[in-house]
Amino acid sequence: MSRPKASSDAFRAIADPTRRAILDLLIEGELPVKALARSFRLTQPAFSQHLRVLRQVGLVSQRRAGRERLYRMHPPKLKPVANWVGQYERFWRRKLRALGEFLEKTR
Repeated sequence: MSRPKASSDAFRAIADPTRRAILDLLIEGELPVKALARSFRLTQPAFSQHLRVLRQVGLVSQRRAGRERLYRMHPPKLKPVANWVGQYERFWRRKLRALGEFLEKTR
């Protein structure tokens, strides 16, 4: 059985720290590819591959403006990740509430 490619879903795409860093830069809005690439010590082909994975999953989109390629993030594509993390948030909230109750009783 072959392993799914990183481009198959948002979880695999954001597993890479470089791709997460790209999304962090795009959270404020659209940026040209040159501005994005300046933040990384990668070859142009390596950086392009990271952008390709993010595009294939739908986490970012690209548009042309003259000679520039501009990238924009699509946060709704991260919803499955947020839902999954939310389960653990509820777990820890319950644990912290129980700890608080225990500490109140032992005062």
